[in-house]
Amino acid sequence: MNDHGTRIPPTERSTGERLKRSAGNLAAGAAGAAMLVIVLVAGMWAIEVADYVLPGDFNAYGIRSWDVEGLGGIFLAPFLHAGFGHLMANSVPLLILGFLAALRGLGRFLLASLIIIVVSGLGVWFTSSPAVVTVGASGLIFGYFGFVLARGLFDHRVLDILIGIGVAVAYYSIIWGVLPGEAGISWQGHLFGLIGGILAAWVLRRKRAALPAY
Repeated sequence: MNDHGTRIPPTERSTGERLKRSAGNLAAGAAGAAMLVIVLVAGMWAIEVADYVLPGDFNAYGIRSWDVEGLGGIFLAPFLHAGFGHLMANSVPLLILGFLAALRGLGRFLLASLIIIVVSGLGVWFTSSPAVVTVGASGLIFGYFGFVLARGLFDHRVLDILIGIGVAVAYYSIIWGVLPGEAGISWQGHLFGLIGGILAAWVLRRKRAALPAY
């Protein structure tokens, strides 16, 4: 029996190579995203345990509205929580939405997180009642929600659009959190976190090659 080799057209070969490379990059990105988000949430739990064990109140370092000294809390508040119940309620959505937000690269994820934290924090500082202290990762959660929803629209990637649709279906109910409601819940953090996530998706959108001018 004679074996005969079959020549694979260059276009098919290049398409297959691109698909394999894309799948490999996505798998590597998923692994890195999972590790980073797990470390992030684990760090929040470690801080909450330290706050419980050590004297003093870490939450005093949250965002203190209309107080210039409270502006530093913008970068600390997302990692502080008002007890283990508060942190537990935030952990699962933060893991899921943070993972999806980090799929397209850790550097992009960190920049998006910074934008969300600043926009959400400033919004809370300006719009909450004076001297109110706000803590919690809810701004990040709503920010990642907005980021994942808007990323596919701005980047025009089919996979990201499908992920955004899935997130919208699974978490559509949280959108009511941007409206004033239950006392003690910072709807301002939710609203400005969502705005920050959409802004981050636009700022960090994939740049397209410029078309040649004729």
